[in-house]
Amino acid sequence: MIRGIGVDAVDIARFREALERTPSMRRRIFVEREHTDLAGLSDPTASYAARFAAREAVMKAMGVGLGAFGFHDVWVEREQSGRPVLRVEGAAADLALERGIGAWQLSITHTDTSAIAFVVATA
Repeated sequence: MIRGIGVDAVDIARFREALERTPSMRRRIFVEREHTDLAGLSDPTASYAARFAAREAVMKAMGVGLGAFGFHDVWVEREQSGRPVLRVEGAAADLALERGIGAWQLSITHTDTSAIAFVVATA
């Protein structure tokens, strides 16, 4: 049973500017696993933007706004096949449990200009 859906889009150029203006933003938002996964890319900005969009889409799927949980409570990993997988823990996991959410489906993509994440929360 679907408990919620969320979608978010991030303008990559604006996200790049934010990362350049505030270098500490990468550590405040993303977990070490994401840094490791993206370390080999010549320009990981679009991939970071898609992962940021995933966090926002999770908030929307749960019907909460910024501040309901920390950015490190949700992150994106890739399976060996390349499929993105959401990891949810801490306050985000507690909120999901309260809302009857037991599983997540995630799709992320990006072009040269936009990064998009679509999340489905299920019972």
